[in-house]
Amino acid sequence: MSLEQHYSAILQHLGEDITREGLIDTPKRAAKAMQYLCKGYQQTLEEVTNGALFSSDTSEMVLIKDIELYSLCEHHILPFIGKAHVAYLPAGKVLGLSKVARIVDMYARRLQIQENLTRQIAEAIQQVTEAAGVAVVIEAQHMCMMMRGVEKQNSSMVTSVMLGQFRENTATRSEFLSLVRAR
Repeated sequence: MSLEQHYSAILQHLGEDITREGLIDTPKRAAKAMQYLCKGYQQTLEEVTNGALFSSDTSEMVLIKDIELYSLCEHHILPFIGKAHVAYLPAGKVLGLSKVARIVDMYARRLQIQENLTRQIAEAIQQVTEAAGVAVVIEAQHMCMMMRGVEKQNSSMVTSVMLGQFRENTATRSEFLSLVRAR
């Protein structure tokens, strides 16, 4: 059974008439949308970074803030939307700027929980760059908490993962966190 057929069945089980005008192409559109929202399963870290690793003498923090992310909660298949802040301490190599955002997208475009997403991004940056440290903070709003269940509209979740010097060195971690808060 195709994804489109599954969406037709879901709509019918909800009590909808899938032959009515507004729903005729909905199963096809929904299947296409879900494939896009979960395209991270078809990507690898090597493809996403595409060799964009460059030699550099810098050892100072590289921080990319406010990287938009859109993911789907693996528990309810409802969106969570937010931003990631990613930093690393280069150890001879820097990663192309857009590749950091692509790594965030690759892992976000899978059924996910935010805690694991944060760790996956940090470990991927560490693996690719062999940095002296990596830090990732994600702030997101979860529709599974806002649209159903407790229905808390103003809630958000913040997760962080600190590796290497960001974990071991309080001053480095503090610098990162203060830069993330700076507007």
